[in-house]
Amino acid sequence: MARKVFNSPNFVKPCVVDIAHKLLRPTNWVFLDGRAHVDYRKGLNGLFTRQALEIYLPGQEEVYEKYFAKFVEISQVENAGKPIPYMPIFRELMCAVSCRTFVGHYMSDAAVKKIADDYFNITAALELVNFPFIFPFTRAWYGKKAADMVLDEFAKCAAKSKARMAAGGTVTCIMDGWVQSIQESEKYRQRIAKGGSAPIEKPAILLRDFSDIEISMTIFTFLFASQDATSSASTWLFQFMADRPEILDRVRAENLAVRNGDRNARFTMEILESMPYTRAVVKETLRYRPPVIMVPYVVKKDFPVTDSYTVPKGSMVIPSVWPALHDPEVYPEPESFDPERWITGDADKATKNWLVFGTGPHYCLGQTYAQLNLMAMIGKASMHLDWEHHATPVSEDIKVFATIFPQYSPNGPNNHVEEDRRLSFRRFHSAPSVSRLRVNWFVA
Repeated sequence: MARKVFNSPNFVKPCVVDIAHKLLRPTNWVFLDGRAHVDYRKGLNGLFTRQALEIYLPGQEEVYEKYFAKFVEISQVENAGKPIPYMPIFRELMCAVSCRTFVGHYMSDAAVKKIADDYFNITAALELVNFPFIFPFTRAWYGKKAADMVLDEFAKCAAKSKARMAAGGTVTCIMDGWVQSIQESEKYRQRIAKGGSAPIEKPAILLRDFSDIEISMTIFTFLFASQDATSSASTWLFQFMADRPEILDRVRAENLAVRNGDRNARFTMEILESMPYTRAVVKETLRYRPPVIMVPYVVKKDFPVTDSYTVPKGSMVIPSVWPALHDPEVYPEPESFDPERWITGDADKATKNWLVFGTGPHYCLGQTYAQLNLMAMIGKASMHLDWEHHATPVSEDIKVFATIFPQYSPNGPNNHVEEDRRLSFRRFHSAPSVSRLRVNWFVA
């Protein structure tokens, strides 16, 4: 049923809580239908090809190296080895990776940090039960302030990218790739308008011009789609591997093997595509605990969802991906975390059930990027870090906050969630001149 909803654009379109239109802006491409939506999407598809994704890898690796070092600094220097809350650190890390991938170095580290800190207000404003108007000091008000700040930062990045690409700059991020295509399309139109007999090569995809704010709104939707989802996925991924050391050992061995034993070898697409077990661990994480478990749609006209029932126009339909991803007929023992199902089993053949990133005209553009990014992150971590998770009986239960996160124990210090979800880092040497990081997790 969920797949049918996703694949029925003539009857439904994605919808969110009313405040989302105010935060993301009513003219944002995700709220558009038909030709207007296609005008955006045809220029964005090329930003997630294999060739494009390889361009973004150096920026992602730069962020991971910086934050792995930062974890050591926070633990050893700032907190004397005492455990600290880990959720804010993961959210900042994934925000930094996203921003470097989306806008490169057009954005300062300080701006990235502020976005990571304030994005929680955007997520909170988009919860289903909220005050529907933007009155001062409400969640909607704080969310709108944060959204305005993000849009302003991305608009500044768009202006910088346009200037740099017009001057002959090379593509280093998603924004550059889109701006380059926009500018090539405009040059083609200008040459056609001027006439002449010289042959003119038409761009593969002819795009219209997009303003700084249109580009900003679009990049914001990428962050909107990725920030909470990747924070969720990375949290589960680290926890599962800590609780299952045999899986971590296999991931570490595979990552070292594809790098010929050199743990400092840089990311390449060839390396990432040569790690079937790491890929299986990521896919199983996304199946077992999909970050987004439901997507609301509004019915544009009477929608016959079955032979016996038609959903009236104006209704809301909320397909859930959970049943498809936990179907025992497709994924035997679905409540077990088993990466092997993606290697020796038939999980990869169940394409109709793989709804983690949706399907149909509004499927997630970044699904390949998201999986490769998680593979790159956990692969690098496996070679430079060790970590332990102090599990509780509710560790793999679910808490929902936009996406799903591990449940927390109600018996932490002062019964406070941030007090309970803590980790500590300490450095140790496994061999001369080879240092690793040991992480103790205090989460439920």
